[in-house]
Amino acid sequence: MRGKISTVLTLLLLVSMMLLSLNASAQDGKVTVMGVWGGGELDAFNKMVEPFEAASGIEVQFEGTRDLPTLLTTRIEAGNPPDIVAVSGPGMMKELAENGDLVNLENVFNMNYLKSDFDKKWIDLATYNDGMYAIYIAADVKSLVWYNPKVFAENGYEIPDTWEELDQLAMKMQEDGITPWSIGLESGAASGWPGTDWIEDIMLRTASPATYDQWVAHDIPWTNEKVKNAFEIFGKYTKDPNMAYGGPTSVLSMNFGDAPNPLYDSPPKAGLHRQASFITSFIKENNPELKAGEDFSFFPLPPINEEYGLPALGAADMLSMMNDNPDARQFIKYMVTPGAQSIWLSELGKLGTHNRINPNVYPDDTTRKMAEFLNSAETFRFDASDSMPASIGSGAFWQAILDYVGGTSLDSVLQNLENSADDAYNSGSATN
Repeated sequence: MRGKISTVLTLLLLVSMMLLSLNASAQDGKVTVMGVWGGGELDAFNKMVEPFEAASGIEVQFEGTRDLPTLLTTRIEAGNPPDIVAVSGPGMMKELAENGDLVNLENVFNMNYLKSDFDKKWIDLATYNDGMYAIYIAADVKSLVWYNPKVFAENGYEIPDTWEELDQLAMKMQEDGITPWSIGLESGAASGWPGTDWIEDIMLRTASPATYDQWVAHDIPWTNEKVKNAFEIFGKYTKDPNMAYGGPTSVLSMNFGDAPNPLYDSPPKAGLHRQASFITSFIKENNPELKAGEDFSFFPLPPINEEYGLPALGAADMLSMMNDNPDARQFIKYMVTPGAQSIWLSELGKLGTHNRINPNVYPDDTTRKMAEFLNSAETFRFDASDSMPASIGSGAFWQAILDYVGGTSLDSVLQNLENSADDAYNSGSATN
C-alpha cells in the first residue's frame, strides 16, 4: 500500500510541476542546498527532489556536513553561500537573518496562502523582526521513550504514566537482568546533541514553560538551580552503569543511530531508549525485519512535576534561502507543497507541518499516534539548543554534555557554559 501511495504522489507531483513549467520557463540551472542530512534522510531528500528536477529541468545539488556552522561560515566569508540552507533551528535562523545573510520569504511567497496552509506556530517560529526567514517542511517530536512491546509482554511490564513509575520500571528491569536505558551521544562533529534533548525534556517537566523560555533567551544563568537540577537528573541515568547500558564509556562512544539496537538483542541488553520520532528510520535501517507497533513502539516521556503536565519537546526541518534567484524561488515554493512534504514524511516517519497533509501518507499507526501526541500536547516548545546562538546550542552545550558524562564536575560544566553564553548573547554572532 505504501508503495502505491508513493507512486501516485510522484505521478501527481510530476504532472503539477510540468504544468507549472509551462507558465515559467525552466532556468536550466541548478540549486545548491547545504544541510546535515545523511543516510536515510539524504535518500528521502533525493526522492523528494526527483519530481522537481524532472519537471523544472533544474538540478538540485546537495552538500552534506555534520559541522554546518563551520562550513557555512567559510562559505559566507568567501562570498559563496548555498542557495538554500537547512538551518538547525530558530536560533541559527535569527542570527543569520540579523547578519543579513537570509532572504525575507515574505517577498517570495503569497503570505495569505501560506498562513492558511500552516498553523500559526510554524509561521511565528519562522518570523524574526521584519520578516519570515524559513519554512518548515516536517516536524519531529522528541519527548518519546521507545521500547520493545514483545519484551514488555513477556516480562509483564506496564507503560508508566509518571516519572516515579518510570523509575520503578527501571528497577524491575534491573532485577530481570536488563539494563534500563540505552543511550548514545556519539554523532561525529555533532557529538553530545542527544544529551541536550534530555536536559530540555527534563527542564520542561521540572520548571515552568516561562522558565524554559528564560533559559533559552539567557535571561537566567546556566548556573541557575533549575538548570543544575535538570543536569543532575540526566546524570542519574547516564553516569550509572546500572542504569545506562555500558555505563558512561558506552554512552559517550555509541552512535545515536545505533543506540536502539540493544533493545533488540536476544536476550535484550536494554529496555528503554529516549529519542525523537526520527529514530524510527534508524531502527528500520538497522533491523529491517522489525515492524512498527509490533516490535517497536513508544510512550510519551512521563511528567516529573504534575503541575507542568505532559509537555512535548519538538524540532523541525527548516529551509532558508540565502540567494534570491528564480531557480531557488521555484525550489523553495515546491518544498512547501503538501505533495513534496508527503514524500519526505512517508520515507522518514516524520510529522507534517502542512495543514493539508493526508494522515494516510504516514507509514504506520505508530507515526500517526506520534503526530496526535504532538498536536494534542498541553505545552509545546522548540528544541532549546536549536533556538540558542549556534556557538552555544550546537557548540558549548554539546561539549558540556560530553564533559559532564565524562566526569567533569557539574559546577565547572555549568560555569563554563555561563561564560560562553555571556560571550555568545552579547556578540550576537550567528556562526562564530
